[in-house]
Amino acid sequence: MGALYKKEILGFLSAITGWIVIGIFLTVTGLFLWVFPSGVNVLDNGYANLNGLFSLAPFVFLFLVPAVTMNSISEEKRNGTLELLLIRPLSDTKIILAKYFAAFTLVVLSLLPTLIYYYSVFRLGFPVGDIDSGGFWGSFTGLLFLGSAFTAMGLFSSSLTNNPIVSFLMAVVISAFVYMGFAFIASFFGGAELLINALGIQAHYSSMSRGVIDSRDVLYFLSLDILFLFLSVNLLGRRKWK
Repeated sequence: MGALYKKEILGFLSAITGWIVIGIFLTVTGLFLWVFPSGVNVLDNGYANLNGLFSLAPFVFLFLVPAVTMNSISEEKRNGTLELLLIRPLSDTKIILAKYFAAFTLVVLSLLPTLIYYYSVFRLGFPVGDIDSGGFWGSFTGLLFLGSAFTAMGLFSSSLTNNPIVSFLMAVVISAFVYMGFAFIASFFGGAELLINALGIQAHYSSMSRGVIDSRDVLYFLSLDILFLFLSVNLLGRRKWK
């Protein structure tokens, strides 16, 4: 499993795609936070916080994470290399986990440079250091969990097809629905609004963004990861026995 993980990571970083994904994420968030006049611009708001980053990043992730995962399984199917992978002494679970952790590592690498934004706002505050650090780290943790969930959904989408473009589109749709869809549906059911809303990512991500890491939110994201990874393993197993 470790060897496959390293292979996947090196594949991401040796290809231009991985660097493009990281570069696009940092460019888009940087422009909206510091350059473009918008509701999330740090300098325009006049407050020492990075709330704009955490409201913007999920929508950027909706497209960038599927771009990372779209080749994970679908490309292997299209090139006929998946069969070679399946005959190795690795279980289906280890293959999926290696690909999952490799893709999630790239997501984490794209997030780490945003800590420069935190340092910048920390220094720009008056007095210096006048920033809600608890809120920032809670939101940052929530963004990591969000990235992990989108990665699991993207890997599941990649397991469904041998076309990377189709995989990308399915991952965007599935991720967008699980992120925002339940909140939209909940608005039509007043009596069960809280329950339906709790099924979606947005409610739990918003909860973490307040700076409080609730065990229920952590359990939700872990359950979501496990669900989509289990489905991916199941799909891989079915292909093996065809």
